[in-house]
Amino acid sequence: MTVKSKGIRWDQAGARRLERQFLANPATAVTPVADVVAAMRGAHAQVMSAAELSVGVRRADITRADVRAALWMERSLVRTYGPRGTVHLLDSRELPQWCAALPAVPTATAPFPPGVRLSGEQSEQVLAAIGDALSGVCLTVDELGEAIVARTGPWAGERVMPAFQELWPRWRTVLHLAGQSGAVCFGPNRGRGTTYTRPPLFTPLPPREALRLLVRRHLHAYGPGTPQHFAKWLAASPGWAGELFASLAAEGEIEEVVFEGTRAWVVAGDGEFPKGPVRGVRLLPYFDAYGIAAQPRELLFPGRAFDRALSRGQAGNHPLLLVDGVVAGVWHQRRRGRRMTVTVEPLGALTARQERELVEQAERVAAVAEAGAGAELVIGQGTAGPHA
Repeated sequence: MTVKSKGIRWDQAGARRLERQFLANPATAVTPVADVVAAMRGAHAQVMSAAELSVGVRRADITRADVRAALWMERSLVRTYGPRGTVHLLDSRELPQWCAALPAVPTATAPFPPGVRLSGEQSEQVLAAIGDALSGVCLTVDELGEAIVARTGPWAGERVMPAFQELWPRWRTVLHLAGQSGAVCFGPNRGRGTTYTRPPLFTPLPPREALRLLVRRHLHAYGPGTPQHFAKWLAASPGWAGELFASLAAEGEIEEVVFEGTRAWVVAGDGEFPKGPVRGVRLLPYFDAYGIAAQPRELLFPGRAFDRALSRGQAGNHPLLLVDGVVAGVWHQRRRGRRMTVTVEPLGALTARQERELVEQAERVAAVAEAGAGAELVIGQGTAGPHA
């Protein structure tokens, strides 16, 4: 049962978010993998195993092989640069929206010092060269770099970009922009090496229409939300987000509500919420979309969880134990052959029912990872540190 209210509580918002993300009840076998990813607003895929698990815990009876099939065989998913310029799995059908909206988002700060950055004209040359070089082929990063330098000039290949204790060529400072605009996406690995190619052909939406959809779909998944929450999700300017929300509210696209005593917004006409929280435990991997996008963060990570499950306030660096919709611990996995050990560190006492559900969740983690001998659950102090 749902209630319609202008005064929305955290437990109501969390319950609706979990329902819409298939975390309250996993999607059925007839739900396409791409629909699950679209409901999340993209699955963070810098670490592919984490992305596979994010999708796998949201749909019954699938494994990492099904996610890979959607990505490389069906092409219903694409692995590219999404929100915040980070690698995501996105629904291929939504590329016209993503690749028009993301380039229209002004970033909060310049990511590189002047001596590293490309000029506007140089950026345009590199972006054009990337798209041209990848037409119909998959190239390694070195092969792509050679093709870009051949099309632009030696300046594009100068090693000035600090990354992982080395210097990368200058052209890589805009690789994420190429992905966000649709000029590049990831191809299948060549051995252990990454390759790049072009996504399926599409026609981008007009930028204003794309931004309208971006806000509405984000609020559908994670609302009620504020411009500040939206800006944090995108790593964008809060002032710009405030202006965008104000214009969409004036057009009747979104409407104001009271959420935990503060002003927030939902999609116009989408004001119904469940009466209470979703009960039960869930295990979410590194960088799961729910842990990153659900706000306000101090309510999702209450008490000790704010210090233990965040890294200086940043979400994503720890796998999360959810209990009744809030973070209540961390966990990690270790695989030995066909057997997986799942170690869960609760921050409070678990009931007998919750421990039984935790066994089921650990088995689900093992099934997604195709650990044929199942999972061994250990409840105790975690030893794995945060992901870099």
